[in-house]
Amino acid sequence: MIIDAWAQHPTLRHLQDPSFASLRRWTGQAVPDEAPPVAATLAAMDAGGVALALISAWVAPRNVMISNDEVAGFVAESKGRLLGVGSVDISKPMAAMREARRCIGELGFKAIRVLPWLWEVPPTDRRFYPLYAACCELGVPFCTQIGHTGPLMPSEVGRPIYLDQVAIDFPDLVIVGGHIGYPWTDEAVAVATKHENVYIDTSAYTAARYPAALVEFMRAHGRHKVLFGSNYPMIAPAKALAGIDALGLDAQARRLFLADNAARVYRLGAA
Repeated sequence: MIIDAWAQHPTLRHLQDPSFASLRRWTGQAVPDEAPPVAATLAAMDAGGVALALISAWVAPRNVMISNDEVAGFVAESKGRLLGVGSVDISKPMAAMREARRCIGELGFKAIRVLPWLWEVPPTDRRFYPLYAACCELGVPFCTQIGHTGPLMPSEVGRPIYLDQVAIDFPDLVIVGGHIGYPWTDEAVAVATKHENVYIDTSAYTAARYPAALVEFMRAHGRHKVLFGSNYPMIAPAKALAGIDALGLDAQARRLFLADNAARVYRLGAA
């Protein structure tokens, strides 16, 4: 079984947003003129052998690219294959806390995700802190991006070392840093090693491009700390997994990476 810890089922607003122009340049993808059906996401999952995918809302300062209610609709249509991850407007902390509670309590989502580069502030910014408290109270992970940004936005806010202070201030908060932290992967590994509740997911990178430091971490003491993610639709799961056999993971490390770590972190039961 494979669980994709970082994916999106995109809306047309998300796919056409100008901030992703640099990603389209890298991948050669054209600007679409219609939103894909949920069946297309499920087909991409099937092609990569992915059983479940966590799909996220995208809330930005000036627009909502994918709303929480849209994610809930995609989840309902998927017949159990897609799992929701909510997002909130951190510029309105009280409303953000209420929306996080609605996402988990009413919509049945598994986590909350906010991307620092969208807001151009690091995760130590005071506007994040009420949301961290809400995630602790709700017992769900906080997901974020670590590493440089593909979109043409400042990358500094993605330094993994910022999560060190967050984890110190909120030791009960489960934090999942997506996109491996490159070019600061050593920082990501150090923070995940130091803090019991900090994890890394490999979204936005193919297995063949994982830095050596991350691969060694996955093979050894970090085998319980790294989750597979694709960042679909930017990278299809099958492409993200290409080259996994060359990583040298033993059977346990491979199973933990592909499914068991995500099932534990996101409390997916016997998934």
